[in-house]
Amino acid sequence: MTVLPDDGLSLAAEFPDPTLEQWQRLVAGVLRKSGKEVSDTAAEEALSTALEDGLASRPLYTARDSAPDPGLPGFAPFVRGGRAEGNTTGGWDVRQRHSAEDGAAVLADLENGVTSLWLVAGAGGIPVPSLGRVLDGVYLDLAPVALDAGRDVEPAARELLRLYAERGVAKEAARGTLGADPLGHEARTGDAPFDFAPVAGLARLCAEEYPGLRALTVDALPYHEAGGSAAQELGCSLATGVAYLRELTAAGLSVEHACGQLEFRYAATADQFLTIAKLRAARRLWARVAEVCGAPGAGAQVQHAVTSPVMMARRDPWVNMLRTTVATLAAGVGGADAVTVLPFDHAIGLPDAFARRIARNTSTILVEESHLSRVIDPAGGSWYVERLTDELAHSGWEFFQRIEREGGQASALRSGRLGQDLANTWAARSAKLAKRREPVTGVSEFPTLAERPVERAPAPASPSGGLPRVRRDEAYETLRARSDAHLAATGSRPRIFLAALGPAAAHTARLSFASNLFQAGGIEPVTEGTFEDSGATEVCLCSSDALYEERAAEVAGTLKAVGARHVFLAGRPGQYPGVDSHVFAGCDTVAVLSATLDRMGVS
Repeated sequence: MTVLPDDGLSLAAEFPDPTLEQWQRLVAGVLRKSGKEVSDTAAEEALSTALEDGLASRPLYTARDSAPDPGLPGFAPFVRGGRAEGNTTGGWDVRQRHSAEDGAAVLADLENGVTSLWLVAGAGGIPVPSLGRVLDGVYLDLAPVALDAGRDVEPAARELLRLYAERGVAKEAARGTLGADPLGHEARTGDAPFDFAPVAGLARLCAEEYPGLRALTVDALPYHEAGGSAAQELGCSLATGVAYLRELTAAGLSVEHACGQLEFRYAATADQFLTIAKLRAARRLWARVAEVCGAPGAGAQVQHAVTSPVMMARRDPWVNMLRTTVATLAAGVGGADAVTVLPFDHAIGLPDAFARRIARNTSTILVEESHLSRVIDPAGGSWYVERLTDELAHSGWEFFQRIEREGGQASALRSGRLGQDLANTWAARSAKLAKRREPVTGVSEFPTLAERPVERAPAPASPSGGLPRVRRDEAYETLRARSDAHLAATGSRPRIFLAALGPAAAHTARLSFASNLFQAGGIEPVTEGTFEDSGATEVCLCSSDALYEERAAEVAGTLKAVGARHVFLAGRPGQYPGVDSHVFAGCDTVAVLSATLDRMGVS
């Protein structure tokens, strides 16, 4: 009997270290077995996944994928966090969003885990004179307030400051942000820019008298919600921040004080690694801006992460709970100072009490039960995360420089160049969504037509008129709305008959594929009984390639003889008499579904 040394690693020590070339050779062998002829050196690239901004995610990262030294938490370039202690002292700030005049909901949130409030005030939100009623019973020296008031920022800020004074809150105890964001408001609404002088006045007041308050928010959500990529979101935030630094220093603030008046807001998506890298890259890039401006010590970016509205689906909204959980995890791991979890019904209307409870408990579970905040920068040191952070930082900086060369953020907005850049990015992503290369669970994948829709009271109208607001589900939502109208008018949904040929082993996979595909457009698949009894006018054949060769033409002809107007085949295109078109992985699903509804007379 052999007695192993008590080091726990001796077994691994007995094996030689594999080389990268050995791994590439094994991968190439597996790919060749699947029909892909690639060289050993090209094997790694064949398994890479293309991302936006010209980036790619490779299947393997090793020590060769070096990145610049990220430093230590609390020290420039702040990649690993803006504070030396990170979020270890109590987790991140759980910031809940409120846009309706509902003081009871505000108190319920604060009593059950929320630590700060994001109040949408003014047009499209809480009336400014009602801020006192909404904050009635709130201990303003304990609960930071972040205002979001658009053009009404000055009256809203003055009202909040009045409430601090009225309720005896010491100036040094007031915390939060007044939320001035002239360029963000212009991006949202397309309105003419408003005078920056009052904003500068608020910044001076905060710098001189309210050390815990910041006057301005650099909100990158308008660019994310217009379809922008992670690098475009970073570039726009930098260009906006630089524009505000110019205005504030021109108004008499030092660079250090001007930097201290900015809070940055970013979207957190269900792409967890991209979100982690984006937040880390954002801190590094802003540290570089501060360094170039002569204030390297003021470059610690304060970040507010918000779970992405773009990823929120209106159909099967319960899945949004899973999306926001992953996004919140990514925001926490990425080092966000404050995190807002949008309730799962955010895209439908005003969230109810259950949705708000799930939203705030998402952070609580991650902090208190998963202990996610016990470690500062838990993704740090990962070759993948460090390399992605570096690549994204370079891509974001390049987009920022492009904006600056064209005259800055305001010029890029007003000329339409920025809007076109964002639209181009969204068009490319929309093509992937239409082809289901980017799946949306519950919408383009595994939809449930029989599920009753979730209904909510309408939310206040969001500002509009500037950059568009896009959603991943929008093309499918349009198709489903047509199906809903047909259901309301006729009592049934448009139907398609799925004709399964041969034994289950031959047709099961393609039957499931076709069923999911057509349900994504609100078309009900019928798999039982006969075509004549199905009430359908369209048919999709589902089987193996071998059976298609034997029977597709005959079956298609028979079905057309009894009334089928259009016959699909689930599988790659081939020439079969009587078969009108094909549905297959990678086809333009939205175009197929739209044309099918047109033929059915579903408007």
